[in-house]
Amino acid sequence: MTSASSVEEIPLVAAATVLLLRDANSTEQNSPESGAGIEVLMLRRNSKIAFGGMWVFPGGRVDAEEIDPADELGSARRAAVRETLEEAGLVVSADQMTSWSYWEPPSSPAMTHKGPIRRFSTWFFAAPAPSGAVIIDDGEIKEHAWLTPQAALHQHRAGAVELAPPTWLTITQLSAHADVAAAMAWAASSEPRRFCTRPIAAEPLTLAWDGDHAYPDLSVPVPDGQLHRLLISSSGWEYHDTVPF
Repeated sequence: MTSASSVEEIPLVAAATVLLLRDANSTEQNSPESGAGIEVLMLRRNSKIAFGGMWVFPGGRVDAEEIDPADELGSARRAAVRETLEEAGLVVSADQMTSWSYWEPPSSPAMTHKGPIRRFSTWFFAAPAPSGAVIIDDGEIKEHAWLTPQAALHQHRAGAVELAPPTWLTITQLSAHADVAAAMAWAASSEPRRFCTRPIAAEPLTLAWDGDHAYPDLSVPVPDGQLHRLLISSSGWEYHDTVPF
């Protein structure tokens, strides 16, 4: 049997994703469950590809021709522009995007997986949704929906949609904002938070980030009891954040 410590580390692949936001009460057609407030575009990925079957934001890997080693954020923005057009048929410019957060998965030995391990270091951006209809290819993307954060989280609790932890936590953050202007102002005035994920428990599955007292980074002292973690169990997901930010 191969030990976890002997698993080869899989390099990170640069990626980008974008929260396309619109005010629900300014749209002509709202779903009954959305009501007024902010809505974000969600896409359901083909079950046969990476993150198959999950509901995600438009996004994907940074292509080689988009990479500028001296401009990581610019590289990610270019990818986000292209992926938004490819996956949703919407045109958004790079200068309309405001950085929201950065996500990095655990090291390869810590990841549970089926099939090949894929590790994406992903910049999340937010942008006001452009006008025009969403057009999906029915290939990589099978469905789309405009959802309020509350509706997305409700559907996740009910088992109607599958969300990866970064998507779930981002939607949870988005739920704190009443409209697009408030969300964009918060993103513009805040330093993008970096989520370098470390699993610290298996039952319930507990993911921790910088600032949590159990986060395995002994070079940064933190108060005992300070929490920055997500607990994932069959009874629900719980996010705890007592880290000053």
